[in-house]
Amino acid sequence: MRLHTIGLIAATAVSAVAASVPARAQTNPFVGAWNITGEAPNQGNVYWLEVKNEGGTPTVMFLNRGGSPVAGQDVKLANGELTFMVGGTAQNRPTVTLRANGDRITGSVGQVKVMGERPPKWAACDANAAHTFGKPVVLFDGTSMDAWGVQMANRPIMWSIADGVMTNEPHGNNLVSKEKFKDFRLDAEYKLSEKGNSGIYLRGRYEMQVLDDFGRTDDREHGHMSIYSAKAPLVNASKKAGEWQTVQITVVGNCVSATLNGQKIHDNSKIGRITGGALDARETEPGPIMVQGDHEKVWYRKVVVTPITSARGSSDSR
Repeated sequence: MRLHTIGLIAATAVSAVAASVPARAQTNPFVGAWNITGEAPNQGNVYWLEVKNEGGTPTVMFLNRGGSPVAGQDVKLANGELTFMVGGTAQNRPTVTLRANGDRITGSVGQVKVMGERPPKWAACDANAAHTFGKPVVLFDGTSMDAWGVQMANRPIMWSIADGVMTNEPHGNNLVSKEKFKDFRLDAEYKLSEKGNSGIYLRGRYEMQVLDDFGRTDDREHGHMSIYSAKAPLVNASKKAGEWQTVQITVVGNCVSATLNGQKIHDNSKIGRITGGALDARETEPGPIMVQGDHEKVWYRKVVVTPITSARGSSDSR
């Protein structure tokens, strides 16, 4: 009887200690990265989340659709629910509330209901390998824009062709290719206005920044031909505003190699996540090419995509 009583006392003591353990010391099912998408009718809202435990305390980086990931504020983890606020003005600081169930999460970003899943575990890949290429797909040949639709269907295209060049009206629509691609090489020629800004989205998910930054050495993760806010180019190979520039980008899986104006700027760089403005988060699926026209004026005279029919140095077991 006495032994039984002692056992009960010990068990009660252990339970009391466990109950007193702060939330930060509990197992955090959110740790890691997540691709998050709004539920209908907000399925065009694409977010990205990364949660870490810093000294046992959860920290958050959150990509709120556009721009770059920012640190979540007032992060709390209690009763299996993760909450935090997204930085911004007092009128635009939505609270994010999420619950995890294995490799799935549900919840809300402000008033938008969302669901998410873990990003894919990419197989080994080599964008520099001797791949087998298919027939080139000419998205712009100097005469027609029939290969393009637009991102915002309720707005006019705001692009036109003159002298074999397609150009946007500033703050216009984004072009989205009607054809989708998986692994490919993209060749483009373009020029920028002074302080111009555009972007080429691979599969509609990963932005290769197009920016007038000739001679600049600062903020390279947002520089010309960076993988926007994620991977800086090896060198600044930009030409001056108003000069034609030539880029070749090869993407296989989540690997990217590229040259700008004849200089190597990415050497089998790894794409770590979707970038702001992504059309969707279905990373392993083929996707379109998107060209930004919603910033300053830009001119494109060539956009050609050559599909890779056999990607060497990679495995497709994703």
